[in-house]
Amino acid sequence: MALFRRENIAVPDDKKGQMVYKWPDLNIRRYSRAIVAPDEVAVFLYQGQVIGTLPPGRHMVDATELPFLGIFKDMLTAGNAYRTELYFISTREFPDLRFGGRIDDVQDPQTGLVVALRVFGEYSAKIVDGSALITKLTGTVNVTDNSSITDWIAEQLLKVMRTDVTANIVRNGWPILGLAAYVPQMEQAILQGAGEQLATYGLAVARMGNFTVSLSDEDEETLKGLAKDTAYSRLAGGFQQYAAGELQLGAGQGMAKGGGGTGGAFVAAGLGLGQSTLQSQQSPPAPPAPGFAGGGPGFTPPAPAGGAGPATAAPSVTCPQCGTASSGAKFCPNCGTALPVAVECPACHSENPAGSRFCAQCGTSLQGGAAPPAGDAPAGGDAPPASEPPPATPPAG
Repeated sequence: MALFRRENIAVPDDKKGQMVYKWPDLNIRRYSRAIVAPDEVAVFLYQGQVIGTLPPGRHMVDATELPFLGIFKDMLTAGNAYRTELYFISTREFPDLRFGGRIDDVQDPQTGLVVALRVFGEYSAKIVDGSALITKLTGTVNVTDNSSITDWIAEQLLKVMRTDVTANIVRNGWPILGLAAYVPQMEQAILQGAGEQLATYGLAVARMGNFTVSLSDEDEETLKGLAKDTAYSRLAGGFQQYAAGELQLGAGQGMAKGGGGTGGAFVAAGLGLGQSTLQSQQSPPAPPAPGFAGGGPGFTPPAPAGGAGPATAAPSVTCPQCGTASSGAKFCPNCGTALPVAVECPACHSENPAGSRFCAQCGTSLQGGAAPPAGDAPAGGDAPPASEPPPATPPAG
């Protein structure tokens, strides 16, 4: 009988890649040799209960050496065999295991947009408690395909990530486009969170690698476009100025590519209409810096000279040559013509358009005198000049 011919019990060479290997016979011959490799542990079970384990080495299957086998003698073989199940559990690391999938819909703290996050990466798994793995996860079967274990580990990793990554984005305000800066923190948190869950089943994630959190192509393009518009708006001083510049640039490019037949007056009218439309709409203030990773320090309005009075925006000046409106510029951004110099108020230091007689902010005279009190102007029109030349003397005789 095969029962009496078998002398050595070990994992066959072609099964060394299995995490869990079950010895096929339930009757194990007495005095057989159980050979446990250095990266294995042997577990004996009877009716689903662990009755003993063997560390690496060569062990004689006999109750005198393994006392826990004494009550499992097979009487049908006159005590020459033991009625038990034997499992070999691999304790080495299994690297290059992949995981990935969709995490959740998350609201970007910087833009308020809701985007779908995905994660991809690799990990290495290790069995730290073979008895717990068999009794709580795999059961008393021969696990010929490791994916039944590794797929379950990947699911636990994704479950932890759904909770941890989403919580950090909401609680700490992590920008979606800057999540790569927080990968080490995410890896550490996932290893800790998943480790607590996997330890119950005798498993552990030894390390992670190539960890990436990504967006769909559509969401990424939307966020990058919004990041560019926000950064340019801050640099230009506001969305209105940025939009006006984009409008002029687009018109110029259109003329260069095929607008040669379009009359200059029509293009100028279009530019004027676009600018008047933009100026008639109150643009929202530029978002506070930094907003986006790499977005620059942000736009800061110029402080008034001397620190007195509230900060006011530079007045809009119209180019006398082409009619382009600009703010705070000394030369026209469209044709380069020198622009009229703004007049600074001596009292509140705010700037007023060239040629102004009184300050638009405090009413101070910009002609060198104080502002006239309300109601002192004569009822018939403007006050007469300070002095008039004497009337001409008629010639004598």
